[in-house]
Amino acid sequence: MSASRTSKSKNTTNPTPANTPIFDGRLNLEQQRKRAKDLLRAVATHSGDAQSRFEQAGLATSAKHSAALKLADAQWVIARENGFASWPKMKAHIDQIAERNRQIKSGSPVTFDTPTTAHLRCGSDIRHSLQIAGFKGAFLEFVDPFCQGPVPDLPLDPFVQTRADFIATAYNIPPKDALARAKREYGALATLGDFDHVVLWFEHDSYDQLILAFLLDFINATRPATRLDVISVGAVPGIERFIGLGQLSPELLIWCWDTHRTPVTQNMLDFGCHAWRAIRSANPSDLARLVKSATSPLPHMIAALNRHQAELPNPQSGLGLTQSLTLQILSDHGPLPAGKVFGHLTRSYDPLPYLGDAMFWHAVQQMGNCTDPLFTLTPQGDGKNWPEHLLTLTNTGHETLAGKQNYLDNFTGTHWVGGVAITGCTAD
Repeated sequence: MSASRTSKSKNTTNPTPANTPIFDGRLNLEQQRKRAKDLLRAVATHSGDAQSRFEQAGLATSAKHSAALKLADAQWVIARENGFASWPKMKAHIDQIAERNRQIKSGSPVTFDTPTTAHLRCGSDIRHSLQIAGFKGAFLEFVDPFCQGPVPDLPLDPFVQTRADFIATAYNIPPKDALARAKREYGALATLGDFDHVVLWFEHDSYDQLILAFLLDFINATRPATRLDVISVGAVPGIERFIGLGQLSPELLIWCWDTHRTPVTQNMLDFGCHAWRAIRSANPSDLARLVKSATSPLPHMIAALNRHQAELPNPQSGLGLTQSLTLQILSDHGPLPAGKVFGHLTRSYDPLPYLGDAMFWHAVQQMGNCTDPLFTLTPQGDGKNWPEHLLTLTNTGHETLAGKQNYLDNFTGTHWVGGVAITGCTAD
């Protein structure tokens, strides 16, 4: 990939340690039964946490009422916490996933597509799992990370060159390799009409949704003669922190196919065109108007565009959201290796995580382009492994985070948010 992606989290209310395993979506019925029994025992002892969980699910837990609660009530709470309307609905889901697992392991998965289907995804993270699940179609990658770097309003050829130049510089890729990959991936889009069926696989974050906007604009202009479906996923039952399609087991990808696949409509194509135009605009008001006024036929586009525009400078601090959260993590936890900062950002702090690891490191390096540093960066070990580099917040970083100084008065480079160039006052 041009900019590798790793696991992301969207939970901001209950920060999770950076080394917590990523759940693949396979719920275990016996484990859920045990959780229900444990919950019932806890509420009987008037545990505040257990009572709160019952109340959040809509069941009163006074001392008198707690004694009357039954296992079925606790099971209902567990089902609600997992995103289901009832315990029977959760059990049916678990049984269905278990059956898909049995089919896969027996070597007799259901036929979902044909060799003339193309699965188009912004990364390689689900390629192998789709094969395991029984999908037969071709797999196409398009990974240009429009959520970082310049996204100017240019004709296609100079646009591709601009993006390749950015990718080479930002992610330390030889320029000829970056350009060759860009030409290959953009060129492959011209072959969509060669397939009978094209399925666009995307999740809810701005990395995915900005690419989806581009693809819908491209498809609207080129009109490939093929059946088009889109799978856009923002939540998966049983997963408190849905990070992305790449975390899901093959059975859960089948669930996405069964429950989230929908035909691409003209309204979707039109909205993708509007979104792509706003993303590329040099005027940030264009995107702000779209986010504020539009009703999207694409379920996750508006939230992703809103997260994207949050990268624009805060008027008081001059920081975009990723920059602000990075400093906040250092303020909350003290000096940390860069890899752990990324873990906290991804799994706990960011309301809609979208960065891969190489993308985060680029953001950190870019933040370092200051006359008076926001943090010190101390290499550890042999200095080659960036996740081990120690970040320590400076007094300037503290004051910038608090809005007592403005980052753009200190910044010496140029930072892009889509088509908007953000240049520091001290830039050459």
